[in-house]
Amino acid sequence: MAETADAIIIGAGLAGLVAATELADAGRRVVVVEQEPEQNIGGQAFWSFGGLFLVDSPEQRRMGIADSRDLAWQDWLGSAGFDRAEDRWPRAWAEAYLEFAAGEKRAWLRAMGHRLFPVVGWAERGGGAATGHGNSVPRFHVTWGTGPGLVEPFVRRARAAEAAGRLRFLWRHRVDALALSAGRVTGIAGKVLEPSDAPRGAESSRVEAGDFELSAQAVIVAAGGIGGNHDLVRQAWPARLGRPPGYMVSGVPAHVDGRMMAIGAAAGARIINGDRMWHYVEGLRNWAPIWPAHGIRILPGPSPMWFDATGRRLPAPNYPGYDTLATLAHLTATGHDHSWFVLNRSIIRKEFALSGSEQNPDLTGRSWRMVARRAVGGRPPAPVEAFLAHGADFVTATALPDLVAGMNALVGADLLDEADLEREIRARDREIRNPFTKDAQVAGIRNARRYLGDRLIRTAKPHEILDPTHGPLIAVRLNILTRKTLGGFETDLQARALDASGAPVPGLYAVGEAAGFGGGGMHGYRSLEGTFLGGCLFSGRQAGRALAGALG
Repeated sequence: MAETADAIIIGAGLAGLVAATELADAGRRVVVVEQEPEQNIGGQAFWSFGGLFLVDSPEQRRMGIADSRDLAWQDWLGSAGFDRAEDRWPRAWAEAYLEFAAGEKRAWLRAMGHRLFPVVGWAERGGGAATGHGNSVPRFHVTWGTGPGLVEPFVRRARAAEAAGRLRFLWRHRVDALALSAGRVTGIAGKVLEPSDAPRGAESSRVEAGDFELSAQAVIVAAGGIGGNHDLVRQAWPARLGRPPGYMVSGVPAHVDGRMMAIGAAAGARIINGDRMWHYVEGLRNWAPIWPAHGIRILPGPSPMWFDATGRRLPAPNYPGYDTLATLAHLTATGHDHSWFVLNRSIIRKEFALSGSEQNPDLTGRSWRMVARRAVGGRPPAPVEAFLAHGADFVTATALPDLVAGMNALVGADLLDEADLEREIRARDREIRNPFTKDAQVAGIRNARRYLGDRLIRTAKPHEILDPTHGPLIAVRLNILTRKTLGGFETDLQARALDASGAPVPGLYAVGEAAGFGGGGMHGYRSLEGTFLGGCLFSGRQAGRALAGALG
C-alpha cells in the first residue's frame, strides 16, 4: 500500500475540518475521507444553533455578568462528577479545554472572521447547590450565523488548502477497517459508494461501487458518535437514567451511527465511559423531516409548567432549562416516553426557541431586522408558528377543559385528569401575585429576569397562565431526543488514541464526539452546554497541531 498522505482524517465534520486545516496550514499533506456526499461538509455542526461556552468574555461583561475561570471550573466539576479511575484523561482534557474557553478561544475564532450574537444565553441553570450541576452564570454564546457561521471559516481554510494541493477530499468513501503493520495504524480500507444527490442530512445510498485503500503516517478518527443509531443508544443506556425509552426522536442524521467506534476498537483503541450520554427531554417530531425520526429540540425559557404523562408536575430541579439528565431520569421512571409543557401564547412568543440552524433564519441569515422581532414582535418566531400550525405535538385551546381533552386525544388515552391539572396551574398562578414565593420555579423565573439578556428576549414577564388575556392555552407533547455520546476513545492531550494499557496506539488519533470531545469524556456525566462544538474545535486543533509536529 503506497503512502498517499501524511495524515488521513475520517470524517468531514467540524472536528475533522479543524484538524485537517491545522495540518494543511502547517504544510502537511492531508486526505479527508467521508462516506456522505459533499453537500454534508461540516457534519452535525452545520445543523447546530452554534452555541459556544466562553468564560469571562467581552459579551458577558457587557451584559453585566461577572464570570471567572475559578467559577467555571467549580461548575464543571459539579456537573462532571468525575469518579472513575479512567477519568484521568477526561479530567485533564476538561481542565485544558476550560483554559482554552477562558483564554484564546474567542480571539482564535475571531481572527478567522467568526462573530458572536451579543446576548449571552443561560443554559443548564442547575437548580441545586453552588457546588452542584449547572452554570452559575450565562455562558452560552451563539454564533452570528449559527452552525453554518461556525463551520464557514474552516470550510474556507480547507478549500484554500485544497486549491494549494495540500488537502484532498474523498467523498462517498466509507471506511471499513484500519490497516495495521507491526502494531501501527498505517492507513484505511473500505468501499467507494455510488454518487448521491441526497440533500444535506438526508439518508444517502449505501450501494457499493468499488474498493479503496489509502496509507499515511497517521489516521485521525473524527466520525462522530452513536446518536443516529437508536439500537446502540439503548444498548449503552445506563441504569441510573432509568429504562431505555421505547420511542425516541433523532437529533442527528442516520449516518451518525457509531460504525467507527467498533472499527477503532478492533485496531486496539480503548473506548471508555460508553454509558455516559446526553439526550434531551424537550424533543418535537419535525413536521418537515430531513432524516429518519427527525426531532427538533425546544430551547425553552423558564416559565412553562412541566407535567409528566399522567399530569403530575415535575419537582425541582426538573424545570425547563435547568438539569437535562435529572429530568430525563425522572421521566423514564414514570413508565412513559413523553411529558408535557403547559403554557400560553405570551410565554411561547417570548420563550420558545428551536435548536438548529434551519429553525433560526434570523440568526442564521444574520438579519438584525428579524432578530429585533424576537424582542418586540407580537408573534412567536416564524419557525415556532409553523410548528404550532403543523406540528404533531401541539394542542391549542381557549379553555383548560378543551386543552386537556386535546392532550388525551393526542396520545389516545385518558391519562390526564382535568381537575388535577387545574389544581396545579391555579396553585402556581396564585404564587405569581406577589414578588416573593415558595414555588421554586416561580422564584427561578424572577431570578432569570434579573439578568438583562433573559429579560430582553428569553423570559416572559410573570403572569397567570390561565389569564385569558395571555391566551390561548398551549400544550406541547415532549419526546426524548437522542443527541450526544459523552464517552469515546480514550486519548491523551495530543489526541493520541490509547490502548487498554494506557499506551498510545501508534499512528491513531481521535477527536470530537468519537473521543468524547476529548480524552474519552471530558464532560464526565453532564454537560454545561456550548461545550460540544467547543470540544470539536479544541480536540481538532490539539490533534492537528500535535500531529503536524510529530510527523517525520
